[in-house]
Amino acid sequence: MKYSLFAVCVLTAAVLTQSCVSNKKYVALQNRNSELQQNNDDLTSKLRSSEGDYSGAKIRISSLEEQIASEKANNVQLQEALNKCLNSSNQGNVNISKLVDEINASNRYIQQLVESKHRSDSLNIVLTNNLTRSLSREELSDVDVQVLKGVVYISLSDNMLYRSGSYEISDQAGSTLAKIAKIIKDYSTYDVLIEGNTDPVPINMPNIRNNWDLSVLRASSVVQALQNNYGVDPKRLTAGGRGEYNPVAPNTSEAGKAKNRRTQIIITPKLDQFMELIGKAPETSNN
Repeated sequence: MKYSLFAVCVLTAAVLTQSCVSNKKYVALQNRNSELQQNNDDLTSKLRSSEGDYSGAKIRISSLEEQIASEKANNVQLQEALNKCLNSSNQGNVNISKLVDEINASNRYIQQLVESKHRSDSLNIVLTNNLTRSLSREELSDVDVQVLKGVVYISLSDNMLYRSGSYEISDQAGSTLAKIAKIIKDYSTYDVLIEGNTDPVPINMPNIRNNWDLSVLRASSVVQALQNNYGVDPKRLTAGGRGEYNPVAPNTSEAGKAKNRRTQIIITPKLDQFMELIGKAPETSNN
């Protein structure tokens, strides 16, 4: 703009003094004016170009600032996610450690149970062998000894144990009961259940209402014989009856009925020993 004003002044001066200025000077001034005008146009173009560059630079700076802010926010989110992951990992390590401890405790408990079962099985086998070796051939025909699921079952026939049609112990049963009593006393940590069983034929005896009564009375007779005659601790003995409702053979024949008329001496490890083991079971964590 400075040059433009100067050019106007020069032109004005030229017009005012045209008559006084030589043609040579006029041409020189006119050339100079053209030169100044061209310079002015160049400077104006450069100014506009600079203004455009400046505007573009401002836009790029603004865009970069937005990108920086976005990256900072993203970095904060990543840090928070990392912290959560680390916390979760630490908690997971704690949980895994607790689980490993519980598994180890459970394995130790299972091993205790297995060892206890092995001891019980071994004692049962020894008990069974000792009893069967002590019985004569004739006695073995009336006595059946089995080990089922860790329990020793000694099944005594009705004909050998009781007087005919009665719940009183017969004389011939004394020798067999004495041998059984010795085994029971040798294994003093075992409990003993005496269980009476009958066939379904109705009973017709004074003061006995049915086969329930008969089965219980017969079991009670064996219990009292073991206690009174052979010195078995009565605290270890239990008498029970199942009447006709626990048959081991069909009642369609006399042979089947004879098998069902039996008294079982059931020898088992003491219940409180198992309850003690159960009480030692490892507690599971709720966390």
